[in-house]
Amino acid sequence: MTTTTNRAAAMEDVFSDEGQASSLNLLGHAMAELADRHDDVVVISADMGSALSELRERHPDRYVELGIAETNTISVAAGLAASGFRPYVMAFAPFGMIKCAEQIRTDWAATMLPVTLVTRLSGLAMGYFGASHHAVEDLAIARSITNLTVMTPADNYATLGLLEASHQSAGPVLLRVSEATAPVYSSVPELEPGRFVRVREGNDLTIIGTGAGVGCALGAARALEEEGLGVAVLDAAYLKPFDVAAVLEAAGSTRAILTVEEHSEVGGLGAAVAEVLGRNGVATRFGSVALPDADLEVGVPAELLEVYGITVEGVARTARDLLA
Repeated sequence: MTTTTNRAAAMEDVFSDEGQASSLNLLGHAMAELADRHDDVVVISADMGSALSELRERHPDRYVELGIAETNTISVAAGLAASGFRPYVMAFAPFGMIKCAEQIRTDWAATMLPVTLVTRLSGLAMGYFGASHHAVEDLAIARSITNLTVMTPADNYATLGLLEASHQSAGPVLLRVSEATAPVYSSVPELEPGRFVRVREGNDLTIIGTGAGVGCALGAARALEEEGLGVAVLDAAYLKPFDVAAVLEAAGSTRAILTVEEHSEVGGLGAAVAEVLGRNGVATRFGSVALPDADLEVGVPAELLEVYGITVEGVARTARDLLA
């Protein structure tokens, strides 16, 4: 009975004002700060008002709520961008990139408008609502759209850095935010468009993570160090443009490469790394921690991540098998 009660509380907390305020991503505060710094920022919400309360209070004239009409938010943002604004659309991940791919491709990417889609509750974060609320295909869709920059912050500080970087982008951006990420950085990292961030050095194995996968990779690297293994960790903060040079360097300097992501194994980070290795004729041991291309389970997000091995322990276990 206690376990059931705790699970229910965890589900409700995601959408409560307290849950939004305590979110490790602090997106609402970051959006308000961005609007403080840049007068051209306007935020369009697709039923994300709870997370944007601070912005509403400080900049009510630059907040537009359209409710559960995600496709409309994309076209409204395109019109605002064409009028000289820098629009940010905030949406739930299952209904942002996945539902609005056609509008993003045609209204934003084909016209190279400077608009950013910020998605929350990505991956399995809404897993208890059913398979329709899994957001595990969005990176694959985004990577396939010409002119769309794809960013995936590893933690709070990376979110702040990439949010500011998105304002400097000449074209459209997807900023896919993971929930409850483990700390990776102690301050806002230096981020160069299209380049991975080297988080940790090592000579035996390179783990490349994206989003929440970076924290799992870092934790696994520390655990493996106690076993005598030197593990390098790279943060794929940008999935498009993609850091081909970093992948090739990793293949040449370590014995194997492992990728970690809270996304389908089809079309995400692992697929991108495999493409680089294959197209360049590089032979190396390669593994991937990702969600299977199958009907996924429904349940509390943390338990789902355990099931699919997207945890520190799961990554360390896969790394051992890869090097065995």
